[in-house]
Amino acid sequence: MKRFQIIAEVKTQSPFGFCSDKSWDELFTVANEIGDIVSIHTDPRWGGSFDLVRKAKSLTTKPILAKGIHVTDDDVRQTIEAGADYVLVVGRIPAAHADKCLVEPLTLAGLATFPGWLCQASSIRMVADVKVGADAVLVGQNLEEFARSYISSI
Repeated sequence: MKRFQIIAEVKTQSPFGFCSDKSWDELFTVANEIGDIVSIHTDPRWGGSFDLVRKAKSLTTKPILAKGIHVTDDDVRQTIEAGADYVLVVGRIPAAHADKCLVEPLTLAGLATFPGWLCQASSIRMVADVKVGADAVLVGQNLEEFARSYISSI
């Protein structure tokens, strides 16, 4: 029985030096195969765009999480209009579409203000890295390695 939801992130690059040797399409295929939710970046620094959200929406029936900082409510609206089912917002609770937003707090104190659903992210390479109690995991940079680990565990 599955213990957590998988949010599979299509991540081709990051501003911190990561650059995938796989194309967006190749990573999307893996994300769509193992993810309960497919995460698509909207920020160009991570290889994302609103057009990629539209593209992903046309390629899958799975929910789409638009991943980005989304500092304004207009950013949130634009992601929903592009076809995202959920929007990651960092450090704030937006007025627009708050019911469709996943909030990433900036501090541990901020985490205490958001009861309920908990998603583990960062440095997840294998199923064994998932902590007990996580409702979901977001896997991006190590997507292919995690996918192999997940498939061999089921």
